[in-house]
Amino acid sequence: MSGLRVIFFDAVGTLIHLPRGPAWHYCEVARRHGLALPLEAFDAAFRKAWKETLPPTTTQTPRPDDDRGWWEALVDRVLDTCAADAHSFDRRAYFRELYEEFAKPGVWDVYPETRAVVTELACRFELSVISNFDRRLRTVLEHLDLSRFFRRIVLSSEVGANKPDPWIFSEALRLSGATPKEALHVGDDPAADWEGAARAGMRIFKLQRGQTSLRSLALELNA
Repeated sequence: MSGLRVIFFDAVGTLIHLPRGPAWHYCEVARRHGLALPLEAFDAAFRKAWKETLPPTTTQTPRPDDDRGWWEALVDRVLDTCAADAHSFDRRAYFRELYEEFAKPGVWDVYPETRAVVTELACRFELSVISNFDRRLRTVLEHLDLSRFFRRIVLSSEVGANKPDPWIFSEALRLSGATPKEALHVGDDPAADWEGAARAGMRIFKLQRGQTSLRSLALELNA
């Protein structure tokens, strides 16, 4: 890791997670709106929709709705799969509350080692985030007291490209002033994080929870 200056982190699955999983929140918010379906139905529908919904179009400029329309289309697909009756269920009201749900305090949590590791590394390196998320992530990181560790939060909705598109990595490098060889990207997704960052010329740390953790990264950097 000689010459390393900047460490970029993925967010969801790397620094933070949803303790109850996304489907729990889909199910709970639906219940508040009068739609009672089992958690298993939402879980299967969410997994299917997430796999089948194409990422937002690469624009290389900020996407005007902060990807809200993309999320609404995904939620519609989840509801279609669950066979939610559009005539008796107000999908738009449901989406509005669900969208805000994922920016509320207490919904997200940090992994057990996250805070200690970023505290340690922030003393030695410039830390930033590269995420396929929207502006809600800034609120989430504030709630979790993580924002102060990161110089920049580079969001796909704001740069107009999702990982693994090279544009989001090149924009992150440009903003940091670092060369690819001076940068390390840490993430858990083989395509978005590992392949994407490697194609951008960055060094990579392959986070594989169950086998490695962010503590493994700290140990490697201290070796």
